[in-house]
Amino acid sequence: MKLYTVKLLTITCEILAQKNIIEILKKHEITGYTSYEVDGNGARGLRGQGLQIEKNVKVEVIMREEKLSDVMRKFLEPYLLILLLFFMLVMLA
Repeated sequence: MKLYTVKLLTITCEILAQKNIIEILKKHEITGYTSYEVDGNGARGLRGQGLQIEKNVKVEVIMREEKLSDVMRKFLEPYLLILLLFFMLVMLA
């Protein structure tokens, strides 16, 4: 077994930005991700309860640190979103 140090990047954005977020990941040769719809309440009010275009999604990506800064920079330029970053150790058999 080998232990890898990786980062978990969690991106919360409007559902309309999801396709663009995934395209950015693909351009950086990141093909593994998990996405799902989320709802909640915040500064912009209750989200995810109305029309499909008003919903939010989370996209989670586990990646090595080398790709992280370039990917995050691309997300911060044009989108209104929330980025969360976690340190992880992953063991693969």
